[in-house]
Amino acid sequence: MDRVVEAIKKGYASGRRWSLAEELCEMRAKGVDSREATTLSFLIYAPDDVGDPGNPEGTRLFPLGKEAVARSRVAGLYFECVSPRLDGSRNRPARIYGGLEGAANRGDAVENLVANLTVIHAASLAVAEELECENDGGLPRELDPNLQPLP
Repeated sequence: MDRVVEAIKKGYASGRRWSLAEELCEMRAKGVDSREATTLSFLIYAPDDVGDPGNPEGTRLFPLGKEAVARSRVAGLYFECVSPRLDGSRNRPARIYGGLEGAANRGDAVENLVANLTVIHAASLAVAEELECENDGGLPRELDPNLQPLP
């Protein structure tokens, strides 16, 4: 967690509008082929990433954070953080994206998409807590198990 928080702080302090996950923080199990690995990553997202009409086919949007997206093997959560640990964030909140890739393909039923969101929500909430984001970055303390996609 310390590595994730330090990477986010450094990425935010750079003043860039966005960062790549490999530049900021990407986690996967050692010794697993990258094509088969489940990966958690965090990055600074650009403002126009939220509401992107170019999401891949099958992507569902959910009312969580600034935006949450999920497909059968992928979930992403966008949230903003105002924190005493991020100098200047009161005027320019840090835009943080948490992503899960390579999840087990259990199909595209809503409950499976919510399961993927549950993983990235827990990781994102832990990051928001560690960064001391006001109001946990707008993330709920617990994810509603009956969460439904937006129409």
